[in-house]
Amino acid sequence: MHHAADILLALFVIFVAAQVGAELAQRLRLPGVVGEILAGCAIGPSALGWIDAGQLAAGTPLDLLAELGVVFLLFAVGLETRLDDLKKVGRSALLVGVLGVLLPFALGAWWAHGSGLDWVKSMFVAAAFVATSAGITARVLQELGVLDRVESRVILGAAVIDDILAMLLLGMVTSLQEDGGIDLAGLALVLLQALGFVAIIGWVGTRVMRKRGDWLDRPINPLSPLTIALAICLGLAWLSTGFGLAAIIGAFLAGMIASEIPRRDELEHQMQPLLALLAPFFFVLTGAKIDLVVFTSRDALWMLAIATLIAISTKFLGGALGALSLGRRGAAIVGVGMVPRGEVGVVIASLGLAAGVFSNELYAVIVAMSLLTAIVTPPVLALLLRPTRVE
Repeated sequence: MHHAADILLALFVIFVAAQVGAELAQRLRLPGVVGEILAGCAIGPSALGWIDAGQLAAGTPLDLLAELGVVFLLFAVGLETRLDDLKKVGRSALLVGVLGVLLPFALGAWWAHGSGLDWVKSMFVAAAFVATSAGITARVLQELGVLDRVESRVILGAAVIDDILAMLLLGMVTSLQEDGGIDLAGLALVLLQALGFVAIIGWVGTRVMRKRGDWLDRPINPLSPLTIALAICLGLAWLSTGFGLAAIIGAFLAGMIASEIPRRDELEHQMQPLLALLAPFFFVLTGAKIDLVVFTSRDALWMLAIATLIAISTKFLGGALGALSLGRRGAAIVGVGMVPRGEVGVVIASLGLAAGVFSNELYAVIVAMSLLTAIVTPPVLALLLRPTRVE
C-alpha cells in the first residue's frame, strides 16, 4: 500500500532531482535529458536510495506517472512532424533515414543474438539502436546558427523519416514479442499490421484534420484545441495497444494528426508546461532503475563499449553513405548528426525491461549507450560545422 505522504515525498524528490540534473547538464552544454537520467541514477536504489525498488515496480503510481509522461513526450514529437515536410526532404534525406535504420538494426540484432538472445528478443534490442534523437541535433544546429545549411535540412528531414521507421519497427517487434515466436508469415503479418495502422491513422487522420481542424475551436473553452488533442492522444495510445503495438506509437500518430491544425504553434506552446511536469519523471525513473553495480563488472563494461561502438559506427556510416551527394565533408556532418539516440533509445530500453526482454545488465548497457551517443555528438558536430561559413 502506497501512502499519499510517501508518494508526494517521492514526487518532490524526483522532480527536484530532475531540475537540478537538467540544469547542471545544460551548463555543461549537454542535453538536459542526460542530467535527468544521471539524477535518477544518483537517487535510485543502487546509489543514495532516496527512491526504493518497490516504488519503481510496474503498476505503482510513479510508474504510471512515468508512462503518462512518455506518452505525452511522443505526442509532442509527433506534433513537430508533418507529412508535407516529409515530402520536401528529398532523396538524400530518404536515403539517410532508411540506411540509418537498416544498418543499426541489422548489426544490433546480430550482436544481441551473438550474446545469447533468441532472434525475437534480439530484434527488440536492435530497435533501441535505431532512432535518432532529432531534438539533440536540432539544438546544436540552432545554437551554431546553421539551420539553413543543406546538411542541416537533410539531418532534420532524415530524423523525421528515422522516427517513423523506428516506430514501425518498434510496433513490429513488440507484436512479435507478444506472439512469442517468429516465422516469415507471422513477420509479414505483423509488418502489414503495423504499416496498416500507421498508414490509416496517420494518412487519413492528417487529411481529415487538415480539412476539418477548425472544429477544435468550436467549444467555448479557450483551451479546447489542447484538451481535444490530448483526448485523441490518449485514445490512439489505447487503440494502438489493441493492435499489439506500443502505446507511444498511437501517441506519436496523434501528434502527427494534431500538427495539421491551424493553431499548431499555439498547441506546441501549450504542451510545454505538461512536458515540463511529466516528462522528467520518465527519465529520472529510467535512471533510477539502472543497477550501477552492473558496471563494476568487466563484462558489462566490455558490452557497453561494443554496444556504443555499434551504435555510433552504424549511424555514422548509414548517414554518410546516404549523403554522399553532399561531398565528403557534408556526408561526415550528416553522419555525425544522426548519431545521438537520446530519449527514443531510452524509451525502448524501458519497454524492453518492462516486457522482460532486457535483463538488468542489458537495460543498463542500452541506457548508458544512449547517454554516451548523446554526449559525444554535440562537440564533434560543432567542430565539423564551425570552420565552414554558410554558403
